[in-house]
Amino acid sequence: MSDPAAPQPKPSPAFQARAVARACRKAVLATTLAGENPTPYASLVLVAFDHDASPLLLISRLADHTKNILGHDRVSLLCDGTAGLSEPLTGPRVSLLGVAEKTDDPRHRARYLARHPSAEMYAGFGDFAFYKMQVERAHLVAGFGKIHWLDDYLYAGDTAALAEAEADILQHMNSDHADAVQLYATRLLGKSGDGWRLCGLDAEGADLLKDGEVARLDFAKTVATAEEARVELVRLVKLARTS
Repeated sequence: MSDPAAPQPKPSPAFQARAVARACRKAVLATTLAGENPTPYASLVLVAFDHDASPLLLISRLADHTKNILGHDRVSLLCDGTAGLSEPLTGPRVSLLGVAEKTDDPRHRARYLARHPSAEMYAGFGDFAFYKMQVERAHLVAGFGKIHWLDDYLYAGDTAALAEAEADILQHMNSDHADAVQLYATRLLGKSGDGWRLCGLDAEGADLLKDGEVARLDFAKTVATAEEARVELVRLVKLARTS
């Protein structure tokens, strides 16, 4: 049996990059403004993430960034994990580089709206569409001198079984174990206030939401099935109760 007091393996840069990204509710999207002199154009967007940590966007074709994507689909997305730091440059951030593609996958829609419930009121408008970013490279800055270019940003494990079970797990936890979710937020993540809910679950952790604030709860090990997720969620609530 492993010693729980023994030093734990250091997370890989790719895991760190995914953790920074998944914790973000908003990001800066860089596209190319078409014209005689193509120009970089940065805009603020709300973001969610697929099970492999690919970014998901809901954007209107009336917006300049969408017009830019329709003309040139290569984009970059900056996910900022430095909120609350007195010296932001000491904190983590990750830039994702790749291609933005329209998606009609109902699962992408569900994941996005679970993270951004207020978007439900305009998600069905004719000018809005969901996009998935196919990430090709990532650039992680985890603090001064901790800089990595990554070709393995995406989570490469099997996500199919957990993706299929995700909606049922979230419904069960939020309806029958709201007290456990609250403990995750307050005891393990140091968050305040009541009313925290799970809004996402993937192989590496869970996302919590309250009044527009997102909090990321990382798992101690990856999970691939509903049963493995149950075991980890039970372990975490026991940890929260004794913390």
